[in-house]
Amino acid sequence: MKYLFTGLALLSCSLVAQADAEKLVIAHRGASGYLPEHTLPAKAMAYAQGADFLEQDVVMTRDDQLIVLHDHYLDRVTDVAQQFPQRHRQDGRYYAIDFTLAEIKQLHFTEGFHLEGKQQVQNYPGRFPMNHSTFSIHTLAEELAFIQGLNHSTGKNIGIYTEIKSPWFHRKEGKDISKAILTTLKEYGYTKTTDNVWLQCFDYDELQRIKQTLEPQLGMDLKRVQLIAYTQDKETQTLQNGEWRNYDYGWMMTPEGIDKLSKTVDGIGPDYHMLIDKGSSRGHIQLTPMVAAAHRANLPIHPYTVRADQLPSYVSNVDELYQILYQQADVAGLFTDFPDKAVTWLANHPLSH
Repeated sequence: MKYLFTGLALLSCSLVAQADAEKLVIAHRGASGYLPEHTLPAKAMAYAQGADFLEQDVVMTRDDQLIVLHDHYLDRVTDVAQQFPQRHRQDGRYYAIDFTLAEIKQLHFTEGFHLEGKQQVQNYPGRFPMNHSTFSIHTLAEELAFIQGLNHSTGKNIGIYTEIKSPWFHRKEGKDISKAILTTLKEYGYTKTTDNVWLQCFDYDELQRIKQTLEPQLGMDLKRVQLIAYTQDKETQTLQNGEWRNYDYGWMMTPEGIDKLSKTVDGIGPDYHMLIDKGSSRGHIQLTPMVAAAHRANLPIHPYTVRADQLPSYVSNVDELYQILYQQADVAGLFTDFPDKAVTWLANHPLSH
């Protein structure tokens, strides 16, 4: 009988561990709630906090180098306006694609900010202070080498979650960012669905091109995620009859659209607000049809972005939001600026699914 109880206990522990492992913590731009986004220190902190995946947003430079940067432009997170005051475009922005890697390496990176008049105002005042310490922009290859180095020295296998930023924009500039990113991922050994990598993009047409053309050409087959934005955010443009037009995401938010996506991608990445009905209030959470549709289609949901310092009105703390998303909506993983808080919540709720 003792052996039976021991066996049952071991089985129970195994199932708990298995259930816990199914819920992913994706470090949004690293531990960006604590250190400037997409810097290697932010990635190291997220790694140490126990994130399952570290995110890389990738754009191209003028000399065709791939850098880890969220925006097309450099002026939200660097001193580019001070170092290169004449290099902005007509809209006043300083685009990464207009600078060489050597020039970008000269810039000082800081916590994100916006301008109020000529005054720089930090976007998240409670986070790492602006213009403190020393940070810089690095390449995709440098980050992959860094993560693989940490995996080697720790014995872990923390994954990467790479976003191809705005292929339409790069195509306008005469660059094929998707092919360049895939080539780099292949050089670092990420080639198949069983590798610890997700490839994400807001551009549905580009994901089809990757699946049908680029990956077969390169001998690759990665897990692909369709990111979903609100149409009014103007996240993506599409070429129609020779004109670039704003992409309409409306179809992706319907059950029929989710079913269509399930036949072409391996997961979806909606804004988490898309999963919560607008009529929800504290203690009375209603989910949108997108959630049930994705589960019916066996399509993992990886919503973005949970920020402990920017919460919706229907929760009083970030743990309540984790409960809604991980438990009630049964998402497979989520993006968060505070990986440690999600890791702690999952540790305290091992049967979260």
